[in-house]
Amino acid sequence: MRLTTPCLLPYFTAGWPNPQAFVDSVAAAARAGCPAFEVGIPFSDPVADGPVIQKTSSAALEAGVNWRVALELTALAVEKSGLPAVAMTYCNPLYSLGLERACAELAAAGCRGLIVPDLTLEEGEPMEKAAVASGLDLIYLVAPTTPDERVAQIARRSRGFLYLVSLRGVTGARQDLPLDLVEQIQRSRERASLPVMVGFGISTPAQAARVAAQGAGVIVGSALLRAIDEAGAQRAASTTQEFLSQMVQAMQAPSPGPAGGGGGVVS
Repeated sequence: MRLTTPCLLPYFTAGWPNPQAFVDSVAAAARAGCPAFEVGIPFSDPVADGPVIQKTSSAALEAGVNWRVALELTALAVEKSGLPAVAMTYCNPLYSLGLERACAELAAAGCRGLIVPDLTLEEGEPMEKAAVASGLDLIYLVAPTTPDERVAQIARRSRGFLYLVSLRGVTGARQDLPLDLVEQIQRSRERASLPVMVGFGISTPAQAARVAAQGAGVIVGSALLRAIDEAGAQRAASTTQEFLSQMVQAMQAPSPGPAGGGGGVVS
């Protein structure tokens, strides 16, 4: 899977707020102009996720959205939307199932990429082999504290795109992006031949436009899920389309200025 940046990837929790609303929301993302979507597989200990995504993951698990159900719903969402999926999960479920089986099942569900936040380069080779065998791009994360030399190593080992974590901490919408985000994007782009996608903390069209102005794409999760939660399951699809359309339009005409500037409170 190769993305053309700047582009917008929305994050959805599989099966949340309910199975039909999840599938319809992914279809709405396609109508909004997103080229793919990230799907979070509900997990009991999502160490990289902030309170909003933790809440949706817990609710999905309580509703019975286990690994099998999550992949069934992902396959339906891929079919209805026509978009490829990028799965986000953790080492525990992948190793519990067996890497080859887990990657094969993800690919069968329409996933073309795989993000594993708690996977390190030092332990990544078996996962990389299993992913390649199933046609999945294993995507590593770069943090603001990652040294330059390691950024280059991560970029060489990543496939599909390089995931740049914009802030120090877990996922979650922020009023302001880090002041050094422009520098983070530039050093990642200098060391990666892949597109750079920026996630964690981006919540408004203005913030997305500032990131796009630096030649990077955007992953939005917590702010989108919060908007869906506030609107309710019956309005999940329409809320998704409106929210993402505003971001896509802003990114297509990115504004000048630093990526770390404000952008207002999440609506």
